[in-house]
Amino acid sequence: MRMPVVVVAAVVIAAALVAAGPAPPVAPAGVARPVGVARPVEVARPVGGAAPVRVVPYGPRGPVVRGVRGARPVGGSRESAPGAGGGSPFVDLRAVDPTVLRDMRYAGERNFTGRRVDGYEEPVCLLARPAALALRRAQRALLRQGYSLLVYDCYRPQRAVDRFVRWAAEPEDPAVRAGFHPRVPKSELFARGYIARRSGHSRGSTVDVTLVRLAGRARPGGSGADGHPPGGSRSGDSPSGGYGSGGSEAGSGAGPCAVEPGLRGEGASVDMGTGFDCFDPAAHTDAPGTGGAQRAHRELLRRALGAQGFVNLPEEWWHFTLKPEAYPQTYFDLPVGVRSAGW
Repeated sequence: MRMPVVVVAAVVIAAALVAAGPAPPVAPAGVARPVGVARPVEVARPVGGAAPVRVVPYGPRGPVVRGVRGARPVGGSRESAPGAGGGSPFVDLRAVDPTVLRDMRYAGERNFTGRRVDGYEEPVCLLARPAALALRRAQRALLRQGYSLLVYDCYRPQRAVDRFVRWAAEPEDPAVRAGFHPRVPKSELFARGYIARRSGHSRGSTVDVTLVRLAGRARPGGSGADGHPPGGSRSGDSPSGGYGSGGSEAGSGAGPCAVEPGLRGEGASVDMGTGFDCFDPAAHTDAPGTGGAQRAHRELLRRALGAQGFVNLPEEWWHFTLKPEAYPQTYFDLPVGVRSAGW
C-alpha cells in the first residue's frame, strides 16, 4: 500500500530533525537571531570554577546575542540585544559632548604595555548612552567652575583585557615598572587585583577620567579664587593652564608613578598625586599621605561625577562607573572605533 505523500514528507522531515540534534532556543522578542555562530565565545574561566565570561563578538555578519540571553538589567527585564535592529549598544562621546577632552591611552603607545592595545582601532570614547549623557552633565557643571574632564579610557573590549592578562605574564621591564608599578613587582599585579581577567569597562558604563584646569576660567564655587580647588594649595600643583600647555600630572615630581620614564607625561591633567594607571596604593582615592591640592582635586572629581550617579572605585582615583549600568551582566568585544558607535 502506498503511503500518502504528506505522510512520507513528514517522516523525512522528522528524520532530518533528529539527525540535526536539538534546535537552539528561540530568541526572545526584540532579540536579533545570531547569524552563523551557534554559541557565545567563552574566553576566560575565572579561578574557582565560576561561569566563563560571555563575550559578544561584533563583525560584518552582526553581533552574537546569546551572550546576553538571560542577563537582566536593574529594571528586571532582559537586556536589549546589542546591535538589534542594526544599532549599537554604545555612542561616541564626541557626538554627545565634544567639549570633553580625550587622551585615549590604549589607542597609542603611552600606556603600560608600550604599544597600541588589541581592539583599539581609533582614539574614540565609546560609552553606553546613559553613561555618556551623565558625563555630559558632569562636564557642564565643571566648565562653570573652570575645569574640564579629560578621559583616558571608556568602553574596553574583552580582547584588550585579554592582552593585559598576557602582558602580566611577560618578563618585567624596568622602565615600565618605574612609571607604572614602582613598588609592586609585576609578578604580583594579578594577585593584588591590578590586572584581572575581566573588567567593568567591557560593560560600557565605566570611564577613566581626570581634570584639566582651564586657563583663566577657574573661579570660586568649585575652586578657589586662584583656580585651585577649595582646601588646595599651590605646593606641588601642576602649573599647566589650558589643554596641552605642559606640566605633568604628578607636578611635584615625588611619589609613586610621578617620575617621567619616557612612557608617561600627562601634560594636561591637574596634579592628582599619581599618574593614570599607577598600580600602587598611592593611587587609592583616599590614600594616606596624599597632598592637600592632590586630595582636593580627587575630591572635586569624585563630587562632580558622583552628583550624576557615577561611583568611584576606591583603588583608582580615575575610575568611575555609572550606576545602575545599562548592561550590568554583559561583557562586549566590539572594536573601539567609530564603526562601533550608534551615534
